[in-house]
Amino acid sequence: MVDRQQVLSFRVRAQQLDRTAGALTDAAVLDIGVQNTGPDGARWALAVRGVDVTALSGAEVVLLWTVRGAPHLYRRADIGHVLAAVEPFSDADAGKRIYDASTPLKAAGIANLAALDEVAARMRAIVTTPTVKGAVSGRLASVLPEPYLRFCRPCDATHVYEMPFRLAAARAGLELQLDTSPPVLRRIAGLRKAVAPGDRFDLVRAYLRLLGPATPKQVADYLDAPLKDVKARWPDDVIEVTVAGEVRSLLAADEEALASADTRVTRLLGPFDLFLQAKDRATLVPDTAHAKELWPVLGRPGGVLVDGDLVGTWRPRKSGRTFTVAVQPWHPLSDAARTAVTAQAERLAAYRSVSLGGVDFAT
Repeated sequence: MVDRQQVLSFRVRAQQLDRTAGALTDAAVLDIGVQNTGPDGARWALAVRGVDVTALSGAEVVLLWTVRGAPHLYRRADIGHVLAAVEPFSDADAGKRIYDASTPLKAAGIANLAALDEVAARMRAIVTTPTVKGAVSGRLASVLPEPYLRFCRPCDATHVYEMPFRLAAARAGLELQLDTSPPVLRRIAGLRKAVAPGDRFDLVRAYLRLLGPATPKQVADYLDAPLKDVKARWPDDVIEVTVAGEVRSLLAADEEALASADTRVTRLLGPFDLFLQAKDRATLVPDTAHAKELWPVLGRPGGVLVDGDLVGTWRPRKSGRTFTVAVQPWHPLSDAARTAVTAQAERLAAYRSVSLGGVDFAT
């Protein structure tokens, strides 16, 4: 039996949220990818794990559309293994990952993996120099046949389906240029893809290592992959533990770390921080109303982590070069907790290069 606090403490430690300083080279979350969505995206996620991101450049990291089609940051040195890791497990997996785009392909007798290869080949031919996403999409729409295309009502134009476009980019050896909006794609220089990801970058193992203990379904939900494919790749070197009556798996090497986990760290987590991406949301936030507040359909807030537990949400309120942090606690916070949260808000202000006007604690 493992209680909820042990699980959260294990993840805090595994994801290095409890360290005050650390290097990019050993930032564990980069093994699975750090989602770069919103102003407090990948860089802030690394900053709260002790990485100095003030001089972070494309020479050290690479941004790719990978898991769930979202942009994720990785170490550039790992790119060959990363590309092997994010490949669909099967044709059925590819079909699940590209959502509704698989329906017209199936009707036309085109396999999902073959379709991704076709889109990737066309993208590779188009992107010979850094090219904005819209231009790439427009060129693709002119060279790909109908099963690959959809009519977009808001644009009143025909486009390539979005998920095949995103998932084919890395397959084509294309990265996203950092800090560009709209996104700019460019070829990855000197790319050499690995034959296999290896244990460190294997996504099933990485999930268990950073977000365990977990079930195959939770991993499948995180990857948008079929449960069958995840079960087929389930590691042999796992132990079973019970969390809230549910049997889950943990890498055997992490058994002692789970048993001894005990953290008292306070952090302001970005809306798409890996800690909040775990698919056992009832473990993270047992209260249904609080869960709806933390994970709304649109406009996610960040999560307030105090003493290793999620205790509320936060949102930035910016005006010019000054901003405040609005905190919505789920229960009254002690003076010590408020002081710790305010210190993290100061850290966020420094990261954003703005002045902190204050922290607004809702009552």
